[in-house]
Amino acid sequence: MKTISKNVLLAAFALAISAAPALADDVKAGDLVISQPWSRATPGGAKVAGGYLVIENKGTAPDRLIGGSADIAGKFEIHEMAVENGVMKMRALDKGLTIEPGKTVKFAPGGYHLMLQELKGPFKQGDKVPVTLQFEKAGKVAVSLDVQGVGAQVPGDAGHSGHMDMKPDHSGMKMK
Repeated sequence: MKTISKNVLLAAFALAISAAPALADDVKAGDLVISQPWSRATPGGAKVAGGYLVIENKGTAPDRLIGGSADIAGKFEIHEMAVENGVMKMRALDKGLTIEPGKTVKFAPGGYHLMLQELKGPFKQGDKVPVTLQFEKAGKVAVSLDVQGVGAQVPGDAGHSGHMDMKPDHSGMKMK
């Protein structure tokens, strides 16, 4: 009986690993490590998409994400979302975002994110969208956003997270 249970567990584990989408490898640029770059699929006709990732500064000096670009987008900005007086607000970080030494900054829905605007085509689940991040010290860094499902909340989430988190779509939001 133990052998059958062990074999069933091994088979289930192998299936779970093969069913999980392959996420991009970490990208190292100077003292920075960029991991988990992803985005969501966009509905037809959408002109904006968000990009999410994690940036870790393993160095002793700060670096700043100051911009970026993507061939699929006419405009690339670094944004922050926050609740002020009970209202979700989004604003562009015109001076970029500092990544302090020894710290990790997570770009995720409802917080910091990359804003790709004036899209030239849709993001489809399973696609890889190349973007270039521009850092003050580390320079230009190429990463690919792994496109997840429309409602995904985390990398590898096909949009079935089961969470009741707010899913900002930027369609009715006012920018400062």
